[in-house]
Amino acid sequence: MPARILIVDDHEVVRMGIRMTLTSNSLLEVCGEAQDGTGAIEKVAELSPDVVVLDLTMPGMNGFETAARIRLIAPSIRIVFFSIHEVPTTARLSGGDAFVSKSSSPQELATTINRVLKSSDA
Repeated sequence: MPARILIVDDHEVVRMGIRMTLTSNSLLEVCGEAQDGTGAIEKVAELSPDVVVLDLTMPGMNGFETAARIRLIAPSIRIVFFSIHEVPTTARLSGGDAFVSKSSSPQELATTINRVLKSSDA
């Protein structure tokens, strides 16, 4: 059964690009999308994804705040921050399982998602 992925980014074109990238991987299935932190929290409760791909800079609630709230309601969900901002250490300290720069190759995101899923199985 493929891992269920929730994509959270305030830019529709970015969400579409992530979806297209991940649909080529049979081990991953995009189960939903949200455009902000509030929507992400609602979708986590509704969809129970395995991984949340989470932008850092969004209107209202930023990615760090969103991750903290997701951890409260669903501590086992893996969180991969996906941002133009190079903050991998901060991302880990704030509840993320991994960080991928938006300037990375498309395959890097799928590889990172698979890696965090494997580390949660251990």
